[in-house]
Amino acid sequence: MHQEVQEYYGKVLQGSDDLQTNACCTDTQLPRYIKDALSNVHDEVMMRYYGCGLVAPEALQGCSILDLGSGSGRDCYVLAQLTGEQGQVVGVDMTDEQLEVANRHKAYHQQKFGYSAGNVTFHKGYIEQLDQLNLPDNSFDIIVSNCVINLSPDKEAVFREAWRLLKPGGELYFSDVYADRRISASLQQDPELYGECLSGALYWNDFLRLAAKAGFADPRLVEDRPITIDNERIQAKIGHIGFYSATYRLFKIEQLEDACEDYGQAVIYKGTLAQHPEFFQLDAHHRIERGKVFPVCGNTWRMLHDTRFAEHFEFVGNWDTHYGIFDGCGTLMPFSRNDADEGGSGGCC
Repeated sequence: MHQEVQEYYGKVLQGSDDLQTNACCTDTQLPRYIKDALSNVHDEVMMRYYGCGLVAPEALQGCSILDLGSGSGRDCYVLAQLTGEQGQVVGVDMTDEQLEVANRHKAYHQQKFGYSAGNVTFHKGYIEQLDQLNLPDNSFDIIVSNCVINLSPDKEAVFREAWRLLKPGGELYFSDVYADRRISASLQQDPELYGECLSGALYWNDFLRLAAKAGFADPRLVEDRPITIDNERIQAKIGHIGFYSATYRLFKIEQLEDACEDYGQAVIYKGTLAQHPEFFQLDAHHRIERGKVFPVCGNTWRMLHDTRFAEHFEFVGNWDTHYGIFDGCGTLMPFSRNDADEGGSGGCC
């Protein structure tokens, strides 16, 4: 399947218009600061990017970032602007044609950003074999990936390697495609369906199990949307399966529990994150307004206290008293539940 994917993304596709479905697109409204950063990216890099949207979490200044499946380098060159010259971005991709485009424009972007030295590097490799790239343990603040993990034949290894490479308190922040059931082996062997980010998609519950096995407890869903397949030929093959595009954030925090436990804690957002002066959106259920006491479960408290977000919050409470499960915590299917926004009450997923 590696060879099939390399062929599809290196030779079959020449631009995003060649995609047969919208499965590989993260259909989100980009904020102005991301659009401004995109305007600085070379035209050829933009042209060879296969999708839309961009995976960029908050608080990136000075961070070390790893992009899994970096392709032509578009996301890397945007993130390089958000980290600043003191940060660094490393891209990993397995497709020669994509890497050639990414590397060809390194000097252009360094000059465009006004940096005295480049802060972007690219490696050829497989995202499930990062141990072969001599990347040190505990070396990245953030790992991102944009609709690529579904293309890996060994997704368990991807999560395991991500845990190894992240610093304590680091974050895996990624968008990908998920299915509402396990996909048959015969469909997984279809090169077009696989290349279109469909037949390699994880059943959402299997993703949660793999994440937990790697060490990532309590994955947080940031946003999701159903995927439409506006192609009759492909719909006939795989239209009986429901697909979703979703963005998750997973933290490397050893002490996270497997449920949202209530210790009577709360946080107060200071409003100090760039581009987020009025509220911070941790995930789909935690919209934390500036200056407001916001009750949280123990896991959410740690996700803010033990990470790069700590300086932007005040923390209330300790671990002395346990009050049971946090009110509102559940284990429903995460996608398209259409439940009420719990952000104002501090509800957990």
